Amino acid sequence: MRSARDIARAVAAREITAESVTRESLGVIDRDNARLNAFTQVFHDFALAQARRVDADIASGKPAGPLAGVPIALKDNICLSHGKTTCASRLLEHYHSPFDATAARKLIDAGAVIVGKANLDEYAMGSSTEHSIFGPTRNPHDLSRVPGGSSGGSAAAVAGGMVPIAIGSDTGGSIRQPAAFCGLVGVKPTYGRVSRFGLVAYASSLDQIGPLARDCADAALVLDVLCGKDEHDATSADLPGPNALGTLDEPVPELVLGVPTQAWSPANHAGVTSALKNTIAACQKLGAKIVDIDLPLSDYAVAAYYIVAPAEASSNLARFDGVRYGRRAQGTKDLTDMLCKSRREGFGPEVRKRIMLGTHVLSSGYYDAYYTTALKVRRRVKDDFDTAFRAGCHAVLMPTTPGPAFMIGEKIGDALAMYMEDVYTVGINLAGLPALSIPAGSVAADGDGGGAVTLPIGVQLVGQPFEESELMRIARMLECSREYAAGRAGGV
Repeated sequence: MRSARDIARAVAAREITAESVTRESLGVIDRDNARLNAFTQVFHDFALAQARRVDADIASGKPAGPLAGVPIALKDNICLSHGKTTCASRLLEHYHSPFDATAARKLIDAGAVIVGKANLDEYAMGSSTEHSIFGPTRNPHDLSRVPGGSSGGSAAAVAGGMVPIAIGSDTGGSIRQPAAFCGLVGVKPTYGRVSRFGLVAYASSLDQIGPLARDCADAALVLDVLCGKDEHDATSADLPGPNALGTLDEPVPELVLGVPTQAWSPANHAGVTSALKNTIAACQKLGAKIVDIDLPLSDYAVAAYYIVAPAEASSNLARFDGVRYGRRAQGTKDLTDMLCKSRREGFGPEVRKRIMLGTHVLSSGYYDAYYTTALKVRRRVKDDFDTAFRAGCHAVLMPTTPGPAFMIGEKIGDALAMYMEDVYTVGINLAGLPALSIPAGSVAADGDGGGAVTLPIGVQLVGQPFEESELMRIARMLECSREYAAGRAGGV
């Protein structure tokens, strides 16, 4: 499928129609979704109606939107008044949102065509898209492996050629980790840069909506559409948009990148270490100065995250009680029995585990020992990044994940191993900083059926608050560099 930029330009010029592009996208989804399980719902009639409206507006002389006719997949925890918003949960499997999320409305107003909802870990709680009532999503590079999580359906939809753009949410790495596993660009904006109105909350102080795309230019195009102040979200920043696409091809002069000592962990897959070395070499060829930095509190970020996030989830998910909306258990004796059974039947095991953990750390006698301590660590994690930026770093460079995509079922029974997949990503959410993952190499592995496959690896750039445009410019410099392209192709 063409890039989002090419589609929007061609539709605006009436060289192609939004309807023909949408039919092409729907055709690929119909052909391939059974094996990838990227979508929870596909909106055939709704998508075609949107596309015809875009074509009619352009034919009448109205200005074309920046995403005119571009098919987009929306993660199924982002509200849309069409179809259902399930969060891949039994509790919400029949829930119809009465309103559109601000992010969804901005996409539609920009001319995008929402073709369906993408699969995810239930309530965005997971790193593999295996915790879903719709079953696991499969990685297009190897069907026996996970696409990452929790935005795995969004990543698989783009990597599988179903859509050029998908929207995910990132609470602890849920855009960047799937981007790395699927060979995509994935952007987590600064906390507050994109409205969370209509995003079903997991951890409200950590959640952010962002795009997954095949290259930096498409990601920048969508980022510019999503950003902005929203009166429905008090935490959204009242700042001008980043103009990420407009400045994308402007090199960053005298570029300084900090590489943390923690990025060279012996727990990394050899391919990750090699990809990081290749990226550093490519940056140096571009004239960048590489400096060693220390992020000492990053070793505690996973522990702090898995206190803060479950605590907020415990509070946020209290609303799903079977009374106001969602699944209600039948044949119960009284109100208490109904509440307990509704939540037990409606929530999957991973969500129940995180709710119980969050409730525990917020309980009397444990609040200060766990939750207050985690908040202090959170503050120190941000201080570590601030120190690097004050020392002159434009961005921090590190791996996105410690290894490539793992096998479906490989880590589902080992919570610690699964949580450590987020070791390089969760600290950035705790600090509220912008970050993006870009493809950086590949490793050879045994694939589905025993044949050899090539699995992508990503590296991550972390920027200063609200400096998404600078971050995208650095990534674009790398993306266009011959040395970087050679490193990506070389693999391990």
